[in-house]
Amino acid sequence: MVHAPQRPPADAPPVRINLYSDTQTLPTAAMKEAMMRAELGDEQHGDDPTVHALCDRMAALMGKEAAVFMPSGTMCNVAATLTHCRPGDEIIAHETAHILTSEGGAHAALGGFQILPLTGARGMFSPDELRAHIRGKSRHTPTQRLVEVEQTANIGGGAVWPKATLDAIAAIAKEHGLATHMDGARLMNACVAAGVPAHDMAAGYDSVWLDFTKGLGAPLGAVLCGTREFIDDAWRWKQRLGGAMRQGGICAAACLYALDHHVARLAEDHANAKALARGLAQLPGVKVEAPDTNLVFFDPSGAGVGAAELVGRMRMQGVQLSMLGGRIRACTHLNVTAPMIEETLQILRHALQRA
Repeated sequence: MVHAPQRPPADAPPVRINLYSDTQTLPTAAMKEAMMRAELGDEQHGDDPTVHALCDRMAALMGKEAAVFMPSGTMCNVAATLTHCRPGDEIIAHETAHILTSEGGAHAALGGFQILPLTGARGMFSPDELRAHIRGKSRHTPTQRLVEVEQTANIGGGAVWPKATLDAIAAIAKEHGLATHMDGARLMNACVAAGVPAHDMAAGYDSVWLDFTKGLGAPLGAVLCGTREFIDDAWRWKQRLGGAMRQGGICAAACLYALDHHVARLAEDHANAKALARGLAQLPGVKVEAPDTNLVFFDPSGAGVGAAELVGRMRMQGVQLSMLGGRIRACTHLNVTAPMIEETLQILRHALQRA
């Protein structure tokens, strides 16, 4: 039985330090002011100038011909695979990819696609791993149609795919006539960490999208980019999925504000994540993964306490963490400050001492 998201326990104190996810970010006062000033129209009818401005800017940022504004990143992934593939096709992706682990089986349910899961450390497969799993065409096997990567790799620890690896994977895909898609939910985190422009990072990929509701701090929205023909077809899937909006510019304005003010500051989140990881590494029995970006994964079992138990203890102290892939995940973002990191480490020390 599937349950709706659960409310916190009645006796739980208010969350003071929210490290659950960068999706927990709240729009700043200046972002909300930009939203209130937005010029609006009917997005579905093509009359919203702020949505047009966002799509034009995103297409240029990603080095693509066109773009479409979507309510969510998951809808970008679903619309992209439905545009690239046909029923019975196969998508090649990492075994921990968001399209496989976190989208409710949408690609099978709506498109009739199967996903071939590849292995590899930190949520990334190698060019050799990809090449080893590309089959010759046969009536006995599904048609391999699409290669998908996730930048950054979430369950892989927020790991950044190196540009050279991305380029090699795209080249192998093209060599075998396969399309390429980049789940760019945290793409700007990767670009800031690696010092690589977005259009270079996504150069080998036929479609790519960026989520504005994570580290960029907007309340809604993601933008999918590709060729003009691809985006025209993706728009049809947006319509079918119920993603067309009316005065969408009020949210597009938040995304434009984020591009102007919240990209460079992602480096602060990365610095806070590294500070948290350094502090965790000093706690006896805690195994921590060195972060590339804003996600810190750690395992406290060596300190005599289970991950779920520690998450519960921290929540009762007003600190919200999450669990993913059997580990604890702490996610830094624009509502998490350096003093909050220090306070979190102090609370963790006391929680572990109690164990």
